[in-house]
Amino acid sequence: MTFVWPHLLWALLAVPLLVLLYLWLLNKRKKSTLRFASLAIVKQAQGGGPGWRRHVPPVLLLVALGSLLIATARPMAVVTLPLQQETIILAMDVSGSMRATDVQPDRLTAAQEAAKSFLIDLPRSVRVGVVSFAGTAAVVQPPTQSRDDVVAAIDRFQLQRGTAIGSGIVLSLATIFPEAGIDLSQITGQRNMPLGPNDKPKQDFVPVAPGSYASAAVILLTDGQRTTGPDPLDAAKMAADRGVKVYSVGIGTKEGETIGFEGWSMRVRLDEETLKNIANLTRGEYFYAGTATDLKKVYQSLSSRLMVEKKETEVSSLFAAFGALLVLVAATLSVWWFGRVM
Repeated sequence: MTFVWPHLLWALLAVPLLVLLYLWLLNKRKKSTLRFASLAIVKQAQGGGPGWRRHVPPVLLLVALGSLLIATARPMAVVTLPLQQETIILAMDVSGSMRATDVQPDRLTAAQEAAKSFLIDLPRSVRVGVVSFAGTAAVVQPPTQSRDDVVAAIDRFQLQRGTAIGSGIVLSLATIFPEAGIDLSQITGQRNMPLGPNDKPKQDFVPVAPGSYASAAVILLTDGQRTTGPDPLDAAKMAADRGVKVYSVGIGTKEGETIGFEGWSMRVRLDEETLKNIANLTRGEYFYAGTATDLKKVYQSLSSRLMVEKKETEVSSLFAAFGALLVLVAATLSVWWFGRVM
């Protein structure tokens, strides 16, 4: 635990001083008590006496004071909080290399099954969109809460030539921020839709801290390296400037292999360095999945990461509320036991 105003913790020295004052008052009270010749007479006059109960309210008040003093120093603690994710974009590679069978039954089928399993663990309030990319990128399912529509979109994937990882990221951003006016014609070779009568004009863009946008995230899955389209790191910089985290997932063979597709022979290799850099730039994470089982585990891990996060948060209110509660309990016990607030 850290403190915003740690110098105020010196005020806690008042607590032991008050303890010493309380002990001194008790001792003084004992000395001022009349001496009786017979202890039996004292017991008869006092009855059972308050005993240990008379110390409970003062002790509670001292603990309450300590808690309130800690609250004034504004303590900060790392706590696990639920994320308010509203939109998740699945950006998935549908290039020809996804037909490789090193991941059983093949890379594309394994990716489809893992993505559909991922949907099961998401809260129904989260909207999910799907972007596919090969030589170009396309929105195959706009963000929706309908899991059936997302599953149908994933099942409609068609393999194509090329791998434009950057295009997949940029189009995912345009899907998250439809009113931001991201120029797809210059970045991905696709044209922007003209503004309708109810559409808002493009607003001036102001970069934010990487990873600070908690309402959306992108999950990027690919098995190769960029062959066309914009530089993936430039696209990642766009995501970072908008605060969107990109969780990159690499699937397939790290060493690379040669596969055939539509009469073509191609050498495919997983560009892990680029995928790691994409994740680092956007404050996301990189995962490698060498098998279908690994891929499902990755998506399960992503599900938990997207729902909660560990964040340093000020917890002054908790200490203040605890102190106030102890004051209330001390006053209640004092009135209940002694008929007055001690």
